[in-house]
Amino acid sequence: MYTGMIRDLLARIEDGMVTYSLLLDEQEIPLNPLIGQRIALRFTGERRCIYCGRKVSKLFNHGSCWPCFQRLAVNDLCQVKPSLCHYETCREPDWGDTHCMIPTFVYLAKSSDIKVGITRRLPGRWLDQGAVEAVPIARVPNRKMAGDLELHLTQYLPDKTNWRKMLQGEVVETDLLEVRRRVLELIPDAFRPYVLPDEEVCRITYPLEQPPAKIVSHDLEKGGAAGVLLGIKGSYLVLDNGVLNVPKFAGYLISLESGDAAGAGLASSAAAGEGTGARPGSAKSRSKPATEAAAESKP
Repeated sequence: MYTGMIRDLLARIEDGMVTYSLLLDEQEIPLNPLIGQRIALRFTGERRCIYCGRKVSKLFNHGSCWPCFQRLAVNDLCQVKPSLCHYETCREPDWGDTHCMIPTFVYLAKSSDIKVGITRRLPGRWLDQGAVEAVPIARVPNRKMAGDLELHLTQYLPDKTNWRKMLQGEVVETDLLEVRRRVLELIPDAFRPYVLPDEEVCRITYPLEQPPAKIVSHDLEKGGAAGVLLGIKGSYLVLDNGVLNVPKFAGYLISLESGDAAGAGLASSAAAGEGTGARPGSAKSRSKPATEAAAESKP
């Protein structure tokens, strides 16, 4: 059994296949070997800020205490809407230098529908979003420029993933390179020097062979999560009785066990009541002013 504070769900890709690890404090726990086994995640009742370690009763924006939420640039609105970057008045100029004032990719990805997005490094956000195909279209000098181009392209393409379709493998069959060709024609002249003219599609396979028949969600605050781990995709652990969006519970102190007896006596927290726009695993301790900030701060 492992015990620790959830920091992140780490994804790496090798030969097109994604491997996952759960980061509890500083310990990486490989998850792919647990697929097919019964696992249980129990919330101990303790929450800590992932930035300063302060023990708190409430967390904000994926694991931040209130002082860190107010103080740190990673929690700023521009991390959700990069076109609003305000480097001149950034809360942390040094952080802005290393995270925002660096070359940034603008890409197209196919996780449900084809969407536009930005990332500092590849594959970066592709894995977080469960993209099965992705291709860069430009590499611009900084995050704000990437956000401006992304904002322009959202006139023609969405910039969000439908997580339910993504988990169920409902992906459009549209040719991604053909969409890329059409999108390049829509790029304003100011961005054309940064267009990447010849890029290959990256195809990604996730350790989830059988998509769940029905999407229900687990909430660690309401009995934890226990069941057979069917696979992992994007930021979700897919159990035979529900899914768990791991980054939503960053800062939660949990125990993780595996084996036939895992989760004995643990009440199921799965519920199917979310609307199509809800995010599974959203705990009542979450504030949502910057819903993607923690994820976007990754490489």
